Amino acid sequence: MTTRKPATKAKQREARASAPAPYKAKPKELLEFYREMLLIRRFEERAGQMYGMGLIGGFCHLYIGQEAVITGVRSAMKDIDSLITAYRDHGHILSVGTNPNAVMAELTGRSGGVSKGKGGSMHMFDRKANFYGGHGIVGAQIPLGAGIAFAHKYKGDGGVSLTFFGDGAANQGQVYEAFNMAELWQLPVVFVIENNQYAMGTSVERSSSETHFYKRGTSFRIPGYEVDGMDVLAVRAAAEDAIGFVRDGNGPIILEMKTYRYRGHSMSDPAKYRTRDEVQKMRADHDPIDHLGEVLISTGAAKEDDLKAIDREIKDIISDAADFAQESPEPEAAELFTEVYA
Repeated sequence: MTTRKPATKAKQREARASAPAPYKAKPKELLEFYREMLLIRRFEERAGQMYGMGLIGGFCHLYIGQEAVITGVRSAMKDIDSLITAYRDHGHILSVGTNPNAVMAELTGRSGGVSKGKGGSMHMFDRKANFYGGHGIVGAQIPLGAGIAFAHKYKGDGGVSLTFFGDGAANQGQVYEAFNMAELWQLPVVFVIENNQYAMGTSVERSSSETHFYKRGTSFRIPGYEVDGMDVLAVRAAAEDAIGFVRDGNGPIILEMKTYRYRGHSMSDPAKYRTRDEVQKMRADHDPIDHLGEVLISTGAAKEDDLKAIDREIKDIISDAADFAQESPEPEAAELFTEVYA
């Protein structure tokens, strides 16, 4: 295996402090971004309702507020690239094109689910889309993401591993083992840290001595920078830059996405560790979907009626997904013994 190369000109971006300028999207792309983020938002809202009705059991972590991160990153990826993430995974698997019916059915533990009802909210997989989960153990997916990058390099297929984790997972020891090996072996991996400000119920300031997570790779010579994770155009530009950097053989890079979740850590979290005013201010000033809607209207790429029509279309898709999930049968008992490898 090739070990770390001497520092190149590109590698000198270790000291880089700012992300690229926002992506200049065409009107069609803006509409695609808007539709994708709204699909995730409406899906998660319905999932929250179904959880409250007792139709979804176990844990359920909603992605509401963070839609710009996965939408922007996914838009910069190629089909050969891979994606792996933590347990807040509904938005991620929707972004790779998995049918909302299959995702909602998985939430309800039905046989029509993308993991045949055996994974539930936190353990969704779609191998055909190079989506490798959905992992319930905090930080467990990070060394796996480096392993996927190893596979891409070993096969020489030009693929990049997009490895997502949160600010809480950033303090896990296995993160730094993965960083070390990724840089040592010059693996094609982009570490995407979704910093939504709160690790479960603890603020970043109270749990992390270094609150600028993009700097966490400095001692391993891994460059990184901070991105406005509430702006899909900023995310797209940063992701395109980072993926290109990695695909060119420069080894890993870190993107810290500064984002925010509007709901609790999970459906069982009342989120009393922050004020209602704080959440309302984020919604009012930084909502990624509202912001992009304003851009669409102000640039003439869409009218308000166009956005309402998209919303109606998506609500129909989500309604169909909810119906499918409730009508899909539960898995047969014999399904417990399938796809068991050890």
